[in-house]
Amino acid sequence: MNTMPEKQMLSAAALKEIQDIRKNYPTARAALLPALYVAQREFGWLSPEAYEAVSDHLGVPKAIARGVGTFYAMYKHKPLGRHVVQLCTNVSCMILGAERLVDLLKNKYGLEPGGTTADNRFSLVIMECIGACGTAPAMLVNDDFHENLTDKNIIEILERYT
Repeated sequence: MNTMPEKQMLSAAALKEIQDIRKNYPTARAALLPALYVAQREFGWLSPEAYEAVSDHLGVPKAIARGVGTFYAMYKHKPLGRHVVQLCTNVSCMILGAERLVDLLKNKYGLEPGGTTADNRFSLVIMECIGACGTAPAMLVNDDFHENLTDKNIIEILERYT
């Protein structure tokens, strides 16, 4: 009886997508960012197996793939909830109430910065800046942008995500 967990592998569709991406770049290293994004979409986060699969498929050293992936905030380095809430707490957002919104998320959902709700519905990532200073406070939920956040509308927004 084999008790070792099965190693995650990229699907044939993901491998083909990475091959197609590679054709658009002069070097394999230049294709790392979008290739890592494909692996993240496939696995839900960049696990050690995801880094290995991308580096093997592109023929780049694993340390390079991991170095690139850990440099950028757009990559997930641990399993996250179904919906990732990226709340900006930079100066404009902070002045206009982002810290109060963080407290609201803690109280309403038990959601701590860097944490995930008990039901795995939300993960909260505190962002340094999402470039919405004129309409602060702002957040991303998955890839959806939300601005002019208040105590009321942040809850209304999040209730749309099941």
